[in-house]
Amino acid sequence: MSETELVLFLEASVRLGVPLALAAMGETITERSGVINIGLEGSIISGALGGALGALAFGSAGFGVLAGAVAGFVVAAVFAGFCVGLRTDQIITGTAITLGGLGLTGAVYQARFGATGTALSLPTLAPVPIPGLGDIPWIGSALFGQAPTAYFAYALAPVLWYFLFRTAWGLELRAVGEEPHAAQAAGVRVRWVRFWATVFGGALAGVAGAHLALAHAGTFAENMSAGRGFIAIAVVVLGRWNPLFVLLAALLFGAASAFQFLLQALGLDLPYQLFLAFPYLLTLAALAGWVGRSRAPAALALPWPKDR
Repeated sequence: MSETELVLFLEASVRLGVPLALAAMGETITERSGVINIGLEGSIISGALGGALGALAFGSAGFGVLAGAVAGFVVAAVFAGFCVGLRTDQIITGTAITLGGLGLTGAVYQARFGATGTALSLPTLAPVPIPGLGDIPWIGSALFGQAPTAYFAYALAPVLWYFLFRTAWGLELRAVGEEPHAAQAAGVRVRWVRFWATVFGGALAGVAGAHLALAHAGTFAENMSAGRGFIAIAVVVLGRWNPLFVLLAALLFGAASAFQFLLQALGLDLPYQLFLAFPYLLTLAALAGWVGRSRAPAALALPWPKDR
């Protein structure tokens, strides 16, 4: 591999890893509260469409990112309303939210741009190189020549780590995900904490979707989330529910995705389906090696209160 190919590989790794990192860090907060949002895919695709429509309406990619966050927030609020408020099954409800999000965004897209759709030309989030850091050999352009949403992900990881493990609010959140009855006895409003943790995760998934549309693809296409919501949930497990590790795990999966493109470009005489499967095989291998060393929140996916 030449130096140019290495730099391009690293740039692609970060570019592909950032949306996973944003969605997975939000899902980390959600799962720490005891809720697993299988509907994360719905928030991502809604954020992508919301980001595209917002950027078109206001002529600004920045407003598009805000619109994407709002769209992801709304979808997650619907999910939380059912799971936290009505105590429905989180897996079934999340699946319904995902299918509904994919279908609704496709319907809105076709209603706005015609039955066959159209190639959108959107205001995009251009890369913003950081002076000095962007000139570091090999990794400079990869880490510090990205869109603003990438820098947001870098900064968010330590902020969320500090929130979870060094603040009273973070302690309450983790208590709700581990022992909700004990948390309630200590005066914590369990449902309130779970609701806001869920919609926070949805808002970050919406930002991830907006990043896909405005920084990665420069357009919107139906089903462009391509399963990233489910991958982000796996990344949370790989990262052991720790925002710093989750960021690294997301970049690892981004590298795996970029590596499959590199393998295809090398022209190896192998079925291309093997290259497409590589990131997922790597994820399964990592899960097999790491899951035994980590433990999910004890109350994850369990309704609360259990009997009423």
